[in-house]
Amino acid sequence: MNFPGGGAGGFPGAGGFPSAGGSGSSATPPMPMPQGDPNVKMLQNLMESCYAKTVMSGGAGFALGGVFGMFMASMAYDTPYHSPQTGTPGQPAIPGIKPPVDISTLPLRKQLAHGFKDMGARSWSTAKNFGQVGALFSGIECGIEGLRAKNDLANGVAAGCLTGGILARNGGPQAAAIGCAGFAAFSAAIDAWMRMPKDED
Repeated sequence: MNFPGGGAGGFPGAGGFPSAGGSGSSATPPMPMPQGDPNVKMLQNLMESCYAKTVMSGGAGFALGGVFGMFMASMAYDTPYHSPQTGTPGQPAIPGIKPPVDISTLPLRKQLAHGFKDMGARSWSTAKNFGQVGALFSGIECGIEGLRAKNDLANGVAAGCLTGGILARNGGPQAAAIGCAGFAAFSAAIDAWMRMPKDED
């Protein structure tokens, strides 16, 4: 069935308006995706591998940790109840150790230099910690999912428990058990929230 003013098939250019492809009578067909291209398949397999997921999660955690550490470092200089100091407090009489100095008494240039240096150190430390947690959790979860051949809540809980235990291993068995339970509970809560059906308005 053709409509007045329509092009091929009756729809393009309906009602005397030009078709979506321009001023011509027919639209340009979209380019087909190469379904059998081995390079596309190889790229898809690479992106779905545990190595790629681990690297991407570690990189995302590193970036997020850097921003978070920078924000927390900037907040440390914004309160009237806290006056940061340089040097080593409590040991002013030991030779070779600088006594503590209130930053507010330093010249502005030195205050800024100290603030940026401290901000960079805190950002780097927080970024490393976030990146380590992200890469460790993602790699363990991907490995468990591959072994179980299932994608359910148990993968995240087990990965959280192992991640927390590994991160707290230097504190002894009790710290490892607490870290395991804490990370498992947090992972279960986040995973359950992510799997909840979203309300579509």
